[in-house]
Amino acid sequence: MEIKPTDPSLALMEIPPGYLNIMGYVDQSEVNGPGCRAVVWVQGCLRECPGCFNTNSWSFEANQLIAVDTLAENILSNPRNMGVTFSGGEPFWQATALASLARKVKAAGLNIMSFSGFTLKQLQSQSAPPGSQELLEQLDILIDGPFVQSLAINSPNSPVSSSNQRVRVLNPAFQDQITWASDQIEVHILKDGGRIVTGYQGGLELT
Repeated sequence: MEIKPTDPSLALMEIPPGYLNIMGYVDQSEVNGPGCRAVVWVQGCLRECPGCFNTNSWSFEANQLIAVDTLAENILSNPRNMGVTFSGGEPFWQATALASLARKVKAAGLNIMSFSGFTLKQLQSQSAPPGSQELLEQLDILIDGPFVQSLAINSPNSPVSSSNQRVRVLNPAFQDQITWASDQIEVHILKDGGRIVTGYQGGLELT
């Protein structure tokens, strides 16, 4: 699917420097990448793919603005988090801030994974969103390519959600750690009694 010609730059300019606009966050997820990890769902995506798992993430309007430093502290305060996954929304529209976050948590020994509706080739091109190369340099794993409903995979053996997507292992140390599956789910119970359901094809449901 081609990216819509809409320019999100005006909305992105409303995000203060050093901040991220996110849709949601969880600790200790085991279905969004290798091991136990934090997951950050960013706000904003232009694709509006049919069958999208996170339609609430499409809007670029401010949802939850959080300082990169605060988010890094939250992630590192949980000793069970061994890595961080960026999802969305489209993480690469906020690549510069995510790269900053990645550097902070990698310095503490955590690994970094990201989903993207862009292909790796697009992210390496001159037309990629600002900061894309900066973020790519921090990633250990990239899942690239848009979700295509007609190519959907629902399998306990597949780490991707549709057959056009690819697992790009950018750090060879993770070559043998592609062990999650796109049809797994987990439920996080919040202190206020709310629930976050995540993991199913990268989705996030707030209830």
